[in-house]
Amino acid sequence: AYERTCRHLARRSNSVFVSVGYRLAPEHPYPAQFEDCVTATIHFLRTAQEYGVDPSRIIICGDSSGGTLTAAVAQALVNRSDLPKLRAQILIYPFLQCVDFELPSYQQNKGVPILLKERTIALGLRYADKDLRYLEEITKWSHIPEDLRLKYKKWVSADHIPQKFKARGYKPSPTLPLGEEMFETLRPLLNPVFSPLLAEDSVIAQLPEAFILTCEYDVLRDDGLLYKKRLEDHGVKVIWCHLQEGFHGTVFLALWGRLLAFRS
Repeated sequence: AYERTCRHLARRSNSVFVSVGYRLAPEHPYPAQFEDCVTATIHFLRTAQEYGVDPSRIIICGDSSGGTLTAAVAQALVNRSDLPKLRAQILIYPFLQCVDFELPSYQQNKGVPILLKERTIALGLRYADKDLRYLEEITKWSHIPEDLRLKYKKWVSADHIPQKFKARGYKPSPTLPLGEEMFETLRPLLNPVFSPLLAEDSVIAQLPEAFILTCEYDVLRDDGLLYKKRLEDHGVKVIWCHLQEGFHGTVFLALWGRLLAFRS
């Protein structure tokens, strides 16, 4: 499905472009996808010159869940002194956290195709091989203990979203009591490999510079905004592009040419 997109980006950027065919869930459960991407990235970093590529100019890129994997791979490599450093990371409307599904973008765009709020959460649960019966409770922080709530709110909170992004409506939601069983079941979703926005400051501070694309009509908009803030707070350069009329999937669909047209 992404062949056309990758060829377009390779031509327009005049770059060697490597598309990683990582194994897919549910046949290959998480974290097989992350492991495949790390393996492919390390291999290319070590063999780049065989492809006529300068090892110091390698950028990793992904959109949506691919953006999750891109962020997670970048984080996994920060302390690898045996490898060339990544030049940059490109995150196109990435999914970055499983903590707060009541951020302004989730409230405003919960019914906007193609990535509905409920579908986003369901896909995340399926990806992690978790029961869909947790779908309702997970939206209210009831899967996070109090000590972790306080920690994560430094990084994941509507308070860090600029006011202009709340103009289409936002209402703070009450937090439900902790569900102990649910926390234990969903604990893997709080791992930075699954939720890169939850990485420790010491990791964030070492990341390569980033390009982040967000779309106004996308439940994941605020994930990108929050990651942008975290990177900038630690002195990491960020180039940010916001598509005011964009929606989730814009980049992929835009390159399919005559099949459909939309403003973005």
